[in-house]
Amino acid sequence: MDFSLFFIVLTLLGLGLISLFSASAIYAANKGMDSLFYVKRQALWMLIGLGLTAVIARVDLEKIREFIKPAVILTAILLLVTLFMPPVAHVKRWIPLGLMKLQMSEFTKIVLVLYLADFFDRNLSHIASDTRQLLKPLGAMAVMLILIALEPDLGTPSLIFGAALMMFFAAGVKLRFIFIPIAAMIPVFILELFRHPYRLARLKAFMSPWDNAAGTGYQLVQSLLAVGSGGWLGKGLGASQLKLYIPEPYTDFIFPVIAEEIGFIGSMFIVLLFLALLIKGVRIARNAPSFYTTLTALGLTLMIVLQAFFNLAMATGLIPTKGIPLPFFSYGGSSILTTMIAIGIILNISAHRNQAG
Repeated sequence: MDFSLFFIVLTLLGLGLISLFSASAIYAANKGMDSLFYVKRQALWMLIGLGLTAVIARVDLEKIREFIKPAVILTAILLLVTLFMPPVAHVKRWIPLGLMKLQMSEFTKIVLVLYLADFFDRNLSHIASDTRQLLKPLGAMAVMLILIALEPDLGTPSLIFGAALMMFFAAGVKLRFIFIPIAAMIPVFILELFRHPYRLARLKAFMSPWDNAAGTGYQLVQSLLAVGSGGWLGKGLGASQLKLYIPEPYTDFIFPVIAEEIGFIGSMFIVLLFLALLIKGVRIARNAPSFYTTLTALGLTLMIVLQAFFNLAMATGLIPTKGIPLPFFSYGGSSILTTMIAIGIILNISAHRNQAG
Protein backbone atom coordinates (compact mmCIF):
# COMPACT_ATOMS: atom_id res chain seq x y z
CA MET A 1 0.00 0.00 0.00
CA ASP A 2 1.20 3.52 -0.75
CA PHE A 3 1.81 4.76 2.80
CA SER A 4 2.91 8.20 1.61
CA LEU A 5 -0.60 8.73 0.19
CA PHE A 6 -2.07 7.48 3.46
CA PHE A 7 0.11 9.99 5.36
CA ILE A 8 -1.17 12.82 3.12
CA VAL A 9 -4.74 11.75 3.87
CA LEU A 10 -4.09 11.59 7.64
CA THR A 11 -2.55 15.07 7.51
CA LEU A 12 -5.60 16.45 5.68
CA LEU A 13 -7.93 14.76 8.17
CA GLY A 14 -6.02 16.21 11.13
CA LEU A 15 -5.97 19.72 9.67
CA GLY A 16 -9.64 19.34 8.77
CA LEU A 17 -10.64 18.48 12.34
CA ILE A 18 -8.65 21.39 13.79
CA SER A 19 -10.15 23.78 11.25
CA LEU A 20 -13.64 22.48 11.92
CA PHE A 21 -13.28 23.16 15.64
CA SER A 22 -12.20 26.73 14.98
CA ALA A 23 -15.00 27.31 12.46
CA SER A 24 -17.83 25.67 14.39
CA ALA A 25 -17.21 26.15 18.15
CA ILE A 26 -18.74 29.63 18.50
CA TYR A 27 -21.52 28.83 16.05
CA ALA A 28 -22.48 25.72 18.05
CA ALA A 29 -22.34 27.61 21.37
CA ASN A 30 -24.59 30.35 19.98
CA LYS A 31 -27.10 27.64 19.04
CA GLY A 32 -27.12 26.40 22.63
CA MET A 33 -25.11 23.26 21.83
CA ASP A 34 -21.80 21.91 23.08
CA SER A 35 -18.97 23.85 21.42
CA LEU A 36 -17.49 20.48 20.34
CA PHE A 37 -20.78 19.24 18.87
CA TYR A 38 -19.72 19.33 15.23
CA VAL A 39 -16.15 18.24 15.97
CA LYS A 40 -17.29 15.14 17.88
CA ARG A 41 -19.65 14.09 15.12
CA GLN A 42 -17.07 14.71 12.42
CA ALA A 43 -14.43 12.78 14.41
CA LEU A 44 -16.86 9.86 14.60
CA TRP A 45 -17.41 9.91 10.83
CA MET A 46 -13.65 10.13 10.29
CA LEU A 47 -13.07 7.05 12.46
CA ILE A 48 -15.80 5.15 10.63
CA GLY A 49 -14.29 6.35 7.36
CA LEU A 50 -10.83 5.11 8.36
CA GLY A 51 -12.39 1.76 9.24
CA LEU A 52 -14.02 1.59 5.81
CA THR A 53 -10.70 2.55 4.22
CA ALA A 54 -8.94 -0.32 6.01
CA VAL A 55 -11.60 -2.83 4.93
CA ILE A 56 -11.85 -1.64 1.33
CA ALA A 57 -8.05 -1.58 0.94
CA ARG A 58 -8.17 -5.40 1.32
CA VAL A 59 -11.19 -6.15 -0.88
CA ASP A 60 -10.74 -7.94 -4.22
CA LEU A 61 -11.84 -5.20 -6.63
CA GLU A 62 -12.36 -7.72 -9.43
CA LYS A 63 -15.00 -9.58 -7.40
CA ILE A 64 -17.12 -6.47 -6.87
CA ARG A 65 -17.47 -5.81 -10.60
CA GLU A 66 -20.56 -8.04 -10.84
CA PHE A 67 -22.30 -5.74 -8.34
CA ILE A 68 -21.57 -2.49 -10.18
CA LYS A 69 -24.63 -2.49 -12.47
CA PRO A 70 -27.04 -3.31 -9.59
CA ALA A 71 -25.35 -0.50 -7.63
CA VAL A 72 -26.05 1.92 -10.50
CA ILE A 73 -29.74 0.95 -10.48
CA LEU A 74 -29.95 1.21 -6.67
CA THR A 75 -28.24 4.61 -6.75
CA ALA A 76 -30.73 5.92 -9.32
CA ILE A 77 -33.63 4.64 -7.19
CA LEU A 78 -32.28 6.29 -4.03
CA LEU A 79 -31.67 9.55 -5.91
CA LEU A 80 -35.32 9.41 -6.98
CA VAL A 81 -36.39 8.68 -3.38
CA THR A 82 -34.41 11.72 -2.26
CA LEU A 83 -36.70 13.96 -4.31
CA PHE A 84 -39.65 12.89 -2.13
CA MET A 85 -37.91 13.60 1.18
CA PRO A 86 -38.77 16.64 3.36
CA PRO A 87 -36.89 19.73 2.13
CA VAL A 88 -34.06 21.26 4.16
CA ALA A 89 -33.42 24.94 3.38
CA HIS A 90 -35.70 24.62 0.31
CA VAL A 91 -33.71 21.73 -1.23
CA LYS A 92 -34.16 17.96 -1.17
CA ARG A 93 -30.68 16.44 -0.98
CA TRP A 94 -30.83 14.09 2.00
CA ILE A 95 -32.55 10.90 3.12
CA PRO A 96 -32.93 11.08 6.93
CA LEU A 97 -31.56 7.95 8.64
CA GLY A 98 -31.63 8.99 12.28
CA LEU A 99 -27.97 9.43 13.21
CA MET A 100 -27.12 10.88 9.80
CA LYS A 101 -28.67 12.30 6.67
CA LEU A 102 -27.70 10.23 3.65
CA GLN A 103 -26.68 12.43 0.71
CA MET A 104 -26.85 10.06 -2.25
CA SER A 105 -25.29 12.56 -4.64
CA GLU A 106 -22.00 12.03 -2.76
CA PHE A 107 -22.08 8.25 -3.16
CA THR A 108 -23.07 8.65 -6.81
CA LYS A 109 -19.51 9.81 -7.51
CA ILE A 110 -18.00 6.46 -6.53
CA VAL A 111 -20.68 4.36 -8.23
CA LEU A 112 -20.35 6.25 -11.50
CA VAL A 113 -16.54 6.03 -11.51
CA LEU A 114 -16.68 2.26 -10.97
CA TYR A 115 -19.35 1.90 -13.66
CA LEU A 116 -17.38 3.89 -16.25
CA ALA A 117 -14.14 2.07 -15.45
CA ASP A 118 -15.86 -1.30 -15.78
CA PHE A 119 -17.68 -0.29 -18.98
CA PHE A 120 -14.60 1.00 -20.79
CA ASP A 121 -12.53 -1.99 -19.72
CA ARG A 122 -15.12 -4.39 -21.17
CA ASN A 123 -16.16 -2.44 -24.27
CA LEU A 124 -13.24 -0.31 -25.45
CA SER A 125 -12.60 -2.48 -28.51
CA HIS A 126 -16.30 -2.38 -29.45
CA ILE A 127 -16.44 1.41 -29.14
CA ALA A 128 -13.78 1.80 -31.83
CA SER A 129 -16.05 0.07 -34.38
CA ASP A 130 -19.44 1.18 -33.01
CA THR A 131 -19.53 4.57 -31.30
CA ARG A 132 -23.19 4.01 -30.43
CA GLN A 133 -21.85 1.99 -27.51
CA LEU A 134 -21.12 5.35 -25.84
CA LEU A 135 -24.85 5.91 -25.46
CA LYS A 136 -24.89 3.44 -22.56
CA PRO A 137 -22.50 5.31 -20.23
CA LEU A 138 -23.83 8.67 -21.38
CA GLY A 139 -27.38 7.52 -20.64
CA ALA A 140 -26.43 6.30 -17.14
CA MET A 141 -24.67 9.60 -16.49
CA ALA A 142 -27.63 11.62 -17.75
CA VAL A 143 -30.13 9.83 -15.49
CA MET A 144 -28.00 10.37 -12.37
CA LEU A 145 -27.08 13.97 -13.14
CA ILE A 146 -30.67 14.94 -13.94
CA LEU A 147 -31.92 13.42 -10.68
CA ILE A 148 -29.27 15.34 -8.72
CA ALA A 149 -30.02 18.55 -10.62
CA LEU A 150 -33.70 18.25 -9.67
CA GLU A 151 -32.88 18.46 -5.93
CA PRO A 152 -31.96 21.25 -7.05
CA ASP A 153 -28.16 21.11 -7.25
CA LEU A 154 -25.99 22.18 -10.18
CA GLY A 155 -22.62 22.11 -8.43
CA THR A 156 -22.38 18.35 -7.86
CA PRO A 157 -23.56 17.42 -11.39
CA SER A 158 -20.97 19.84 -12.82
CA LEU A 159 -18.24 18.20 -10.75
CA ILE A 160 -19.28 14.66 -11.69
CA PHE A 161 -19.70 15.61 -15.35
CA GLY A 162 -16.21 17.15 -15.52
CA ALA A 163 -14.47 14.19 -13.86
CA ALA A 164 -16.44 11.69 -15.99
CA LEU A 165 -15.44 13.39 -19.25
CA MET A 166 -11.81 13.24 -18.15
CA MET A 167 -12.27 9.49 -17.72
CA PHE A 168 -13.72 9.34 -21.26
CA PHE A 169 -10.57 11.07 -22.52
CA ALA A 170 -8.27 8.80 -20.51
CA ALA A 171 -10.10 5.77 -21.90
CA GLY A 172 -9.20 6.87 -25.41
CA VAL A 173 -12.55 8.24 -26.57
CA LYS A 174 -11.99 10.71 -29.41
CA LEU A 175 -12.41 14.38 -28.58
CA ARG A 176 -15.24 14.94 -31.05
CA PHE A 177 -17.36 12.43 -29.14
CA ILE A 178 -16.50 14.12 -25.85
CA PHE A 179 -17.57 17.52 -27.18
CA ILE A 180 -21.03 16.18 -28.05
CA PRO A 181 -22.21 15.81 -24.41
CA ILE A 182 -20.56 19.14 -23.60
CA ALA A 183 -22.56 20.81 -26.39
CA ALA A 184 -25.71 19.05 -25.17
CA MET A 185 -25.18 20.29 -21.62
CA ILE A 186 -24.90 23.97 -22.57
CA PRO A 187 -28.62 24.57 -23.33
CA VAL A 188 -29.58 22.46 -20.28
CA PHE A 189 -27.32 24.60 -18.11
CA ILE A 190 -28.78 27.82 -19.52
CA LEU A 191 -32.33 26.52 -18.97
CA GLU A 192 -31.57 25.58 -15.36
CA LEU A 193 -29.95 28.96 -14.82
CA PHE A 194 -33.05 30.88 -15.89
CA ARG A 195 -35.53 28.43 -14.35
CA HIS A 196 -34.47 29.39 -10.83
CA PRO A 197 -34.15 33.15 -10.20
CA TYR A 198 -31.74 32.65 -7.29
CA ARG A 199 -29.20 31.15 -9.67
CA LEU A 200 -29.21 34.30 -11.78
CA ALA A 201 -28.82 36.30 -8.58
CA ARG A 202 -25.80 34.18 -7.65
CA LEU A 203 -24.29 34.73 -11.07
CA LYS A 204 -24.74 38.50 -10.79
CA ALA A 205 -23.27 38.41 -7.27
CA PHE A 206 -20.28 36.48 -8.62
CA MET A 207 -19.72 39.04 -11.37
CA SER A 208 -19.89 42.03 -9.00
CA PRO A 209 -20.31 40.96 -5.34
CA TRP A 210 -19.59 44.43 -3.96
CA ASP A 211 -22.62 45.94 -5.73
CA ASN A 212 -24.89 44.13 -3.27
CA ALA A 213 -22.55 43.31 -0.42
CA ALA A 214 -25.40 43.22 2.10
CA GLY A 215 -27.64 41.02 -0.07
CA THR A 216 -26.87 38.41 -2.70
CA GLY A 217 -23.14 39.15 -2.59
CA TYR A 218 -22.92 38.93 1.21
CA GLN A 219 -21.45 35.44 1.53
CA LEU A 220 -18.85 35.92 -1.19
CA VAL A 221 -17.85 39.35 0.14
CA GLN A 222 -17.34 37.98 3.66
CA SER A 223 -15.36 35.10 2.19
CA LEU A 224 -13.08 37.41 0.21
CA LEU A 225 -12.56 39.66 3.25
CA ALA A 226 -11.62 36.65 5.38
CA VAL A 227 -9.16 35.30 2.80
CA GLY A 228 -7.60 38.73 2.28
CA SER A 229 -7.33 39.64 5.96
CA GLY A 230 -5.25 36.54 6.71
CA GLY A 231 -2.14 38.09 5.17
CA TRP A 232 0.98 35.95 4.86
CA LEU A 233 0.92 34.15 8.20
CA GLY A 234 -2.67 34.55 9.39
CA LYS A 235 -4.14 35.73 12.66
CA GLY A 236 -3.58 32.45 14.49
CA LEU A 237 -5.71 29.36 15.12
CA GLY A 238 -9.10 30.26 16.50
CA ALA A 239 -8.57 33.97 15.88
CA SER A 240 -10.79 34.38 12.83
CA GLN A 241 -13.21 37.25 13.25
CA LEU A 242 -15.13 36.98 10.01
CA LYS A 243 -16.30 33.45 10.82
CA LEU A 244 -18.87 35.25 12.96
CA TYR A 245 -20.39 36.71 9.79
CA ILE A 246 -20.05 33.85 7.28
CA PRO A 247 -23.26 31.76 7.29
CA GLU A 248 -22.52 28.21 8.57
CA PRO A 249 -18.73 28.61 8.24
CA TYR A 250 -18.08 24.96 9.10
CA THR A 251 -19.57 23.65 5.83
CA ASP A 252 -18.88 24.80 2.25
CA PHE A 253 -17.19 28.06 3.29
CA ILE A 254 -14.71 26.67 5.80
CA PHE A 255 -11.69 27.63 3.68
CA PRO A 256 -12.04 31.42 4.25
CA VAL A 257 -11.86 30.74 8.00
CA ILE A 258 -8.74 28.64 7.45
CA ALA A 259 -7.16 31.31 5.24
CA GLU A 260 -7.83 34.05 7.79
CA GLU A 261 -6.24 32.03 10.60
CA ILE A 262 -3.21 30.45 8.91
CA GLY A 263 -2.66 32.99 6.12
CA PHE A 264 -1.42 32.59 2.58
CA ILE A 265 1.47 30.28 3.48
CA GLY A 266 -0.73 27.93 5.50
CA SER A 267 -3.38 27.94 2.78
CA MET A 268 -0.79 27.11 0.14
CA PHE A 269 0.36 24.17 2.28
CA ILE A 270 -3.18 22.77 2.09
CA VAL A 271 -3.27 23.36 -1.67
CA LEU A 272 0.07 21.53 -1.99
CA LEU A 273 -1.33 18.59 -0.02
CA PHE A 274 -4.18 18.27 -2.53
CA LEU A 275 -1.66 18.62 -5.37
CA ALA A 276 0.43 15.83 -3.80
CA LEU A 277 -2.71 13.70 -3.56
CA LEU A 278 -3.35 14.32 -7.27
CA ILE A 279 0.21 13.36 -8.23
CA LYS A 280 0.10 10.22 -6.07
CA GLY A 281 -3.29 9.21 -7.46
CA VAL A 282 -2.20 9.66 -11.07
CA ARG A 283 0.98 7.64 -10.46
CA ILE A 284 -1.01 4.85 -8.86
CA ALA A 285 -3.37 4.91 -11.85
CA ARG A 286 -0.45 4.70 -14.31
CA ASN A 287 1.02 1.69 -12.49
CA ALA A 288 -2.26 -0.09 -11.82
CA PRO A 289 -2.46 -3.81 -12.73
CA SER A 290 -5.35 -3.45 -15.21
CA PHE A 291 -7.15 -0.93 -17.37
CA TYR A 292 -10.17 -1.20 -15.06
CA THR A 293 -8.13 -0.28 -11.98
CA THR A 294 -6.27 2.44 -13.89
CA LEU A 295 -9.50 4.23 -14.75
CA THR A 296 -10.90 3.64 -11.26
CA ALA A 297 -7.87 5.17 -9.49
CA LEU A 298 -7.77 8.08 -11.93
CA GLY A 299 -11.51 8.79 -11.70
CA LEU A 300 -11.65 8.72 -7.91
CA THR A 301 -8.54 10.89 -7.61
CA LEU A 302 -10.06 13.43 -10.01
CA MET A 303 -13.35 13.45 -8.09
CA ILE A 304 -11.58 14.36 -4.84
CA VAL A 305 -9.13 16.90 -6.26
CA LEU A 306 -11.62 18.58 -8.62
CA GLN A 307 -14.03 18.94 -5.73
CA ALA A 308 -11.29 20.63 -3.69
CA PHE A 309 -10.49 22.93 -6.63
CA PHE A 310 -14.17 23.83 -7.09
CA ASN A 311 -14.51 24.66 -3.38
CA LEU A 312 -11.34 26.77 -3.23
CA ALA A 313 -12.27 28.56 -6.46
CA MET A 314 -15.74 29.28 -5.09
CA ALA A 315 -14.39 30.64 -1.79
CA THR A 316 -11.96 32.95 -3.59
CA GLY A 317 -14.46 34.26 -6.16
CA LEU A 318 -13.10 32.41 -9.20
CA ILE A 319 -16.39 30.61 -9.87
CA PRO A 320 -19.98 31.25 -8.70
CA THR A 321 -20.90 29.96 -5.24
CA LYS A 322 -22.14 26.37 -5.17
CA GLY A 323 -22.92 23.85 -2.44
CA ILE A 324 -19.69 21.88 -2.81
CA PRO A 325 -17.86 20.84 0.40
CA LEU A 326 -14.08 20.92 0.81
CA PRO A 327 -12.92 17.27 1.09
CA PHE A 328 -11.54 16.32 4.55
CA PHE A 329 -12.48 19.75 5.95
CA SER A 330 -16.18 20.57 5.53
CA TYR A 331 -18.63 19.11 8.03
CA GLY A 332 -20.75 16.25 6.74
CA GLY A 333 -21.00 12.50 7.24
CA SER A 334 -21.80 11.56 3.64
CA SER A 335 -18.94 13.68 2.30
CA ILE A 336 -16.27 12.28 4.62
CA LEU A 337 -17.44 8.67 4.21
CA THR A 338 -17.49 8.96 0.42
CA THR A 339 -14.02 10.49 0.38
CA MET A 340 -12.59 7.78 2.64
CA ILE A 341 -14.19 5.00 0.58
CA ALA A 342 -12.54 6.50 -2.50
CA ILE A 343 -9.19 6.65 -0.68
CA GLY A 344 -9.60 3.00 0.36
CA ILE A 345 -10.09 1.95 -3.26
CA ILE A 346 -7.07 3.97 -4.43
CA LEU A 347 -4.90 2.46 -1.67
CA ASN A 348 -6.17 -0.98 -2.64
CA ILE A 349 -5.03 -0.42 -6.22
CA SER A 350 -1.66 0.91 -5.03
CA ALA A 351 -1.09 -2.30 -3.03
CA HIS A 352 -1.62 -4.47 -6.11
CA ARG A 353 0.62 -2.26 -8.21
CA ASN A 354 3.76 -3.78 -6.66
CA GLN A 355 2.46 -7.31 -7.20
CA ALA A 356 1.84 -6.53 -10.85
CA GLY A 357 5.23 -5.26 -11.66
